[in-house]
Order: sequence, then C-alpha cells, then structure tokens
Amino acid sequence: MRDLDDLFESLRQSRFRSRFQLSSREQAYLQKKTLSAILGHGRRMVSDRLAPAQPADDGRQTPMRGHPIFIAQHATATCCRGCLAKWHFIPKGKPLSPDEVDYVLGVLQRWLIERCAPPQTNGEESSRQLRLF
Repeated sequence: MRDLDDLFESLRQSRFRSRFQLSSREQAYLQKKTLSAILGHGRRMVSDRLAPAQPADDGRQTPMRGHPIFIAQHATATCCRGCLAKWHFIPKGKPLSPDEVDYVLGVLQRWLIERCAPPQTNGEESSRQLRLF
C-alpha cells in the first residue's frame, strides 16, 4: 500500500486520473445521502467488485458514472486489480485483506472530501473529515 500524500501527488500529475470530477447530480446525491452513507455503499462495492482474487470482468467492472464512488474509484485508480497493482502496490491474484479494503476506502474518502469539503478556516477540521469507517 502506498503513502497517501505520495499517491495523491502522482494522481494530480496524471492527465487521465485528474480529469475525473463529480457532476452536479453526483454532488447532490452525496449531499443528500451523506459521506458516511456513500462510503458504506463504497465498502459494499469494493467488497463485491474489487476484493476477490479474480474479480468478474476485471478491468471493466467499475462504471464510469452513476455513483460518486465509481467516479472516485477511477480518479484514484482503485477501479480494478490492475490499477491497484500499478498505483497502490497491491498485488493481483489474492483477495484483498480487511486492511487493504480499509485502505481503498480511505483513498476514496480522501478524494471525496477534497472535492466536497468547504475551505477550512482557522485550522478547524470539518466534521466531514472525521474518519467515517
């Protein structure tokens, strides 16, 4: 697994990864459901679609739109086992451990917070930035 500061710097430098943004519809959905609920959806999606050693349709299992988690997965290279191996140093061919699933959720959480959190003032931490899983 990779240091998140290093990862996010590399993602910012990728033309492909940095082009992903939440649409107004996805932002509204995130606001309506809350970050905690969205991350709950994400945990199920990661567990079902990414965690198996040999996921069904690997490389094509994550849609490009329709849910904030899908967008975040493509933006953070957590969309398939090949991207997990290349970007996050999590090898293919074995099921994700609980720690690896938590790591993926942490990556998704950070990306979503960076896209949705209001600017911070006086060094105060937004309630959205609390660890939610």
